[in-house]
Amino acid sequence: MAEITPLLVKELRQTTGAGMMDCKKALIEADGDIEAAVDWLRKKGLAAAAKKAGRVASEGLVGVVAEGASGALVEVNSETDFVARNETFQAFVATAAKLALDTGGDVAALAAADYPGTGRNVADEVTHLVSTIGENIQLRHAAALSVENGVVAAYMHGQTVPGLGKIGVLVALESTGDTAVLAGLGKQLAMHVAATQPQFVAVDDVDQASLEREREVLAEQARASGKPEEIVAKMVEGRLRKYYEDVVLAEQTWVIDGESKVGKVVEAAAKDLGAPVRIAGFVRFALGEGVEKAGEDDFAEEVRKLAG
Repeated sequence: MAEITPLLVKELRQTTGAGMMDCKKALIEADGDIEAAVDWLRKKGLAAAAKKAGRVASEGLVGVVAEGASGALVEVNSETDFVARNETFQAFVATAAKLALDTGGDVAALAAADYPGTGRNVADEVTHLVSTIGENIQLRHAAALSVENGVVAAYMHGQTVPGLGKIGVLVALESTGDTAVLAGLGKQLAMHVAATQPQFVAVDDVDQASLEREREVLAEQARASGKPEEIVAKMVEGRLRKYYEDVVLAEQTWVIDGESKVGKVVEAAAKDLGAPVRIAGFVRFALGEGVEKAGEDDFAEEVRKLAG
């Protein structure tokens, strides 16, 4: 029997786009003959995966899992919404989310992780899915949050099945307070983040590059009014407060009541708990990031109704 070297497997993989384990198996079946291995993969439908890899994939599912003080999010994309209803695809996304907990939300580490019960890693399982489902599928994003004391709460908007849907959010709360109460607050905060899309937790977290860019734009807008520089400076500071209300979670208006600031809501919760509460971080994944979807204009109102 011919020796199946890593270089031989790599060559076949580059030729066909099939997964590493599938290439190794094909070479074993073909006794090391590359052309025969290509034919074996084509007959199995595995060599077609490479042809599908260039097709646009903006549908699919976001998966979320939260377990006590840790949680993870993944986004797996497909070409059509139809695939999101495929039970095999759903099972893959749910498993990938659980594996993301173990890999700390690192997408490269997740791709290299063993996929249970297959003998393949996650990346090769994606290739296998492409060949069996018949669409381009991409493991696009992964993230994880954890706290030493407190909870990581999750929320899924547009849920297809539990833990899978269109928009997933994790919110990490650091506190020694009652975890059940913290979980309820975390769930509400996650719903808020889903609706308002903040970029930073607190004003101090706003990076200087973003702040200076915004300040420059606001200054030019203010100067266009013909006001003197001292007035322009005051106008810029006033408009920066509005900028913070748009991008900073603690400065946003709480979607649940439409009046309070999120920061004040957290402070009130801390008093009730009798222990400090800190928003340690949040992550928000929207399916097909950057692609505008119908109905987003009314999304905040939809979340408010769900919060009820």
